[in-house]
Amino acid sequence: MSQAPAGSPLPIVVQSVSKSFRIPEERSHTLKERALHPMRRTRNETFKALQEVSFDVRSGEFFGIAGRNGSGKSTLLKCLAGIYGVDSGRIWMNGRLSTFIELGVGFNADLAARDNVVLNGIMMGLSPREARARYDAVIDFAELREFEELKLKNYSSGMHVRLAFAVAIQVDAEILLVDEVLAVGDAAFQQKCFDVFNEMRDDGRTIVFVTHDMGALNRFCHRALLLERGEPVHLGEPHEVADRYLEINFGRDPEAAAASVAEGRGGDGEARILEVWAENELGERQGSLAQGRRMTLKARVSFAVDVEDPNASVYVLNDEHVAVLVATSARDAEHSGQFAAGEEAVFEFSFENVLAPGRYNPLFTLAHRGAGLDLMDRLEGAFSFVTTAVDPLGGVVELPVEARVTRDTASPTRVST
Repeated sequence: MSQAPAGSPLPIVVQSVSKSFRIPEERSHTLKERALHPMRRTRNETFKALQEVSFDVRSGEFFGIAGRNGSGKSTLLKCLAGIYGVDSGRIWMNGRLSTFIELGVGFNADLAARDNVVLNGIMMGLSPREARARYDAVIDFAELREFEELKLKNYSSGMHVRLAFAVAIQVDAEILLVDEVLAVGDAAFQQKCFDVFNEMRDDGRTIVFVTHDMGALNRFCHRALLLERGEPVHLGEPHEVADRYLEINFGRDPEAAAASVAEGRGGDGEARILEVWAENELGERQGSLAQGRRMTLKARVSFAVDVEDPNASVYVLNDEHVAVLVATSARDAEHSGQFAAGEEAVFEFSFENVLAPGRYNPLFTLAHRGAGLDLMDRLEGAFSFVTTAVDPLGGVVELPVEARVTRDTASPTRVST
């Protein structure tokens, strides 16, 4: 791993990186086997973990690396961290680095929390004085104050990881490498972790985040890279990477999937969304709809095979590609009916238009009955509509709110003299 070229504004540059591992086909498990066959040569297979991976990460960017188990994403992160050397290619890093990989490595089970926090802080680049000064912040964030004198061998696995996470976030670094550490502790503590990463992103830290959680990818990342069997598949917007990930996960041909996504489509093709549109409260098709009035989004669907109880969903995306409204037909109509090949149906979603003024792009999906991920079709970018308002307040949505003021009779009366 090298420093970035002089004058380069990019904190991370990865150029044509490949990494392989040698896996022995036969292993000598006992001393007897080695003694009986001292001249036996061990044959090895070569496993290509990464093949010609290239990308760069911009300053202040939250960059995601996604892929299925075994796709090479953690190997790539360890190459970035300098844990693994690369077989070919180059990696340039420009900035102080901190890693969130295998949290808690280096903890001593026979020491209490204070000693482990200080030692780990020093190993991660803090001075002894800085590590001691940050102890209180670490132990309070981990919510382990009442257990601080307890040896770590008596900690639960959740307590152990919470302490390690709290130590890791205390390190001042321009570049952070994060490997699947957001699912730490219970729901309340996980929310604290989410808040920390949101703060880091808002503070302009450069973060590389490895995950196979597409929700987290869309929630945090500015851009993302999808790996499959060590090869880069797609580099782009998080929602594009998430779509490709689902396509690959459900067994479709990657080239066909790529063509579908380029068209704004996806799914297995057993049904197709023919057209989508918006109507006002009078049932008239409109491209501009007034805030505070009833509106309906509709999608006409044609079925290529017999389908039972299909589930339609709509995601209303704003200009920043954030879903400000999500609805599904399964919530109100679990049994939507049986449809024969060649039949058509119209799915509709009606609601009070509380959207802020602006342009919106609905994304429709049609799935088989069940988990909702077994898509038949996905259509984005087919049309957009505009919400208008006379006196907008500036919120993302503008819900009807009743406001009132009452006098607090229990408050002391001010007497002037």
